[in-house]
Amino acid sequence: MQERLDAVFSRFEGKDHELIPVLQAVQEEFGYLPEEALLAIGRFCRVPESRVYAVATFYAQFRFTPRGKNHVMVCRGTACHVRGAPRILEEVQKQLGIHEGETTGDLQYSLETVACIGACGLSPCMMTNQRVEAKLTPKKVAELFAKGDGK
Repeated sequence: MQERLDAVFSRFEGKDHELIPVLQAVQEEFGYLPEEALLAIGRFCRVPESRVYAVATFYAQFRFTPRGKNHVMVCRGTACHVRGAPRILEEVQKQLGIHEGETTGDLQYSLETVACIGACGLSPCMMTNQRVEAKLTPKKVAELFAKGDGK
């Protein structure tokens, strides 16, 4: 891990004002912010561990657990909500055996909800990686995962 961190740190000067860009770069490298990396970031940027943790927990962009190979985002925007997003989320959770904000034990899937994916005319919808699934019903969600198309 230290070699990978050193490679990331080499792009920065190690100043306290670089904390957020360093956090972003480390997360890009690892896919999340491991605890060991947070400690190293504090040392590198010369800031207390408490500040690193405070900044990392303040911004929703930072994750503390690995994201699955397949990142499933269920839209909770107004159009999707009105057209059944809560039922879609329930079915996705049932199919994956995880709840919003979790990752499957085999690291194949992560599940989160988002405010909008920008496909309101296709609601309710979800996105897996970069692919949008539109006009969903709980039955269609179950079929997608049964066929392996939820990937």
